[in-house]
Amino acid sequence: MGLLFLIHLEGKIYSCKHCQTHLAISDDIISKSFHCRHGKAYLFNKVVNVTVGLKEDRAMMTGMHTVSDIFCVGCGSIVGWKYEAAHDKSQRYKEGKFILERFKISGPDGSHYWVSHDPHVGGSDADDA
Repeated sequence: MGLLFLIHLEGKIYSCKHCQTHLAISDDIISKSFHCRHGKAYLFNKVVNVTVGLKEDRAMMTGMHTVSDIFCVGCGSIVGWKYEAAHDKSQRYKEGKFILERFKISGPDGSHYWVSHDPHVGGSDADDA
């Protein structure tokens, strides 16, 4: 295995809850109104220290999207996904953007987000209500 080079971020940092690898800064948050099967999720313009998995089509609350899971390079945990393509024109603003699932990351103050046990039906996506 080769040497692992991690990007160290400055400011209000979101990090992997398992290994504390830096993933994003709060300045890059586009929206906090997204949801996933574990609860809240945030849409980011940019993330670091992740690897991108295989592309797949997923039916989400706002329609069909082509996405790739993203994995923390520090520990290999899935931390969210990348929007590769939106099949609906109104959703194209998500293309090239990243979702970090709040349950899988630590906030800038070191806080963890706990799973909501409310039933959630359907795919992960923005709460457009």
